[in-house]
Amino acid sequence: MSTRPGEDDVWRSIVDNYGERAELDDADPHAPGAAPEPSPEPFAPTHDEIDAWEEPEERFVPPVPPPAPRLPLPQRLAWLGVFGSPAVLLVALVAGISLPGLVAYALVTAFIGGFLYLVATMQRGSSRDPWDDGSRI
Repeated sequence: MSTRPGEDDVWRSIVDNYGERAELDDADPHAPGAAPEPSPEPFAPTHDEIDAWEEPEERFVPPVPPPAPRLPLPQRLAWLGVFGSPAVLLVALVAGISLPGLVAYALVTAFIGGFLYLVATMQRGSSRDPWDDGSRI
C-alpha cells in the first residue's frame, strides 16, 4: 500500500493532537446580539377589527336537495336481504337464539339472492364523460 509523503505527516499530527480541544476565542459580551425587528403593526387587534369579526357574513346557502327517489319493490327487497339477513343472523347468534334450519337457510338465501339481484341490475358502463368528476359550478 503506497501512501504519499504528505499523508503520513497529516496522520502523525492528528495522532499527536488527539484528545486536545480547540480553544475558541471568547465572544465580546458587549456586542449586540441578533434581535427581531419590531413589527410595524400592533400584536393585539384594534377595536374596529374586533367589531368587523362580529358582523355576520353573507354565506352561500345551497338549495334544499330534492327528496331521494323511491326504489322499486324488488330493489327494496334485495337491499333488505343484503342488510337485513346478516343483521338477523348476528342478533340471533349474539342473543343465543337457535333459529330453525329452514329459517337460517331462508336468511342465507335472501342475502345471496339480494346480492345477485343488485349486481345483475347494475348499470352496465357509464354514460358519463370519463373525465367528469361530478362537480357542478
